[in-house]
Amino acid sequence: MTGAWRDTALTRALGIELPIALGAFGGLSSVPLTAAVSNAGGLGSFGLYGYDAERIRSTARALREQTGRPFALNLWLPHGDQIPPVDDDDFRAWVAPLEPFFVELGLALPTRPQRYLPDFDEQFDALLDARPAVASFVFGVPSEQQIDRLHSAGTSVLGTATTVAEGRALAAAGVDAVIASGFEAGGHRVSFLAEPEDSLIGLFALLPQLVDAVDVPVVATGGIADARGVAAALTLGASAAQLGTAFLVCAESAISDAHRSRILGADAESTVLTRAFSGRLARGIPNRMLRELESTGTPLAPFPVQNWLTAPVKAEAARRGDSELMSLWAGQAAALVRRRGAAELVDALARGTDALVP
Repeated sequence: MTGAWRDTALTRALGIELPIALGAFGGLSSVPLTAAVSNAGGLGSFGLYGYDAERIRSTARALREQTGRPFALNLWLPHGDQIPPVDDDDFRAWVAPLEPFFVELGLALPTRPQRYLPDFDEQFDALLDARPAVASFVFGVPSEQQIDRLHSAGTSVLGTATTVAEGRALAAAGVDAVIASGFEAGGHRVSFLAEPEDSLIGLFALLPQLVDAVDVPVVATGGIADARGVAAALTLGASAAQLGTAFLVCAESAISDAHRSRILGADAESTVLTRAFSGRLARGIPNRMLRELESTGTPLAPFPVQNWLTAPVKAEAARRGDSELMSLWAGQAAALVRRRGAAELVDALARGTDALVP
């Protein structure tokens, strides 16, 4: 017998069977993983960070080939991404702390590009053309016009908050649901009203306050890795639970074997917050690259430059299976996760929550 917990404001609004969502991994998403979660009755999500318009459209087509159920596409809103004009000397100063890693891996040093990220308006138009069931956003509040255009296309809009104030701002703008992201979550801290270092609120403190503060459904994320976390989130008023690291190690995930092994190993018991890999605060498992970059005493490049600069090193390290030279994003509940298929994980979460929640 299944529990009433499966029927929430969000499952009804989105037409999904289970209030279980996949976190949108910026740069680590995969079509098979997203489709598998949706096919299992949850909400699969795909992060479009760094994707140009054509890649967004082709990704949406690929998802529809693998699932006929609702899925979410996620974009990063521009937030302090405008880099002031810099000359070649400035750029070389940003490259300098990374040079030893390029040399170690036999990579050519990068030269200054015309731009570091695709144009957001082009990304948004492609997202709109894709007409996913859900569009989710991080690092800010979509404009009224953007929300209206998505609603007109039949797409629900979710925004992500790390504080109650951010949640209120999103609800006031007209989003359909707010994702409450506790500081336990792996990957980037997506704060936008204050510095992320000043917005580190645990999920169990943030979630009930946000549920009380807004009149739209709230999705809980951060430190949820098993049915106990799902049950706790629902008990605190969430309309769904979103999991990241637990799905990141699934067989369908796009992460490297080296990254997966570190999450499944003893190192997962200790994660840290760092700006070393991208220029923005993010949570992951510490390694040599992180420690050496943080100990240089040299200012690192801001986002998105640092993320662009480290990308070739991380990609080559992943190819070689060298987990010491890549970002190892993981949340604080990483030690609870186990490797299995996405459908198996969704089923275990559902059955476990049935046993815990009426």
